[in-house]
Amino acid sequence: QVQLVESGGGLVQAGGSLRLSCAASGRTFSSYAMGWFRQAPGKEREFVAAIGWSGGSTYYAHSVKGRFTISRDNAKNTVYLQMNSLKPEDTAGYYCGADHRPTVVANEYDYWGQGTQVTVSS
Repeated sequence: QVQLVESGGGLVQAGGSLRLSCAASGRTFSSYAMGWFRQAPGKEREFVAAIGWSGGSTYYAHSVKGRFTISRDNAKNTVYLQMNSLKPEDTAGYYCGADHRPTVVANEYDYWGQGTQVTVSS
């Protein structure tokens, strides 16, 4: 069992930055790949970024590549999403998930956090 808690969301102007954190419970965090997804009202959950268990492999959606960076600290049981050059279209609830491989498919993740809201004003 893995419990995930996201934090770091908020209101930011376009062009600004935010750093999201996802803290995991359990001693097996380092064996899980982690992903960040986002969901805007009325839309499906959308892949943002994923990272392998060691941090050596990272994957990004085309829409965020070059602006967002996913990273993890296994000693702190935490995965991060650094978001730079934010745009109004990045506004959504952001969720982290844990799975045994870094998939881009939301339904394949075993565990989810409750989400943190990111709002980007123009």
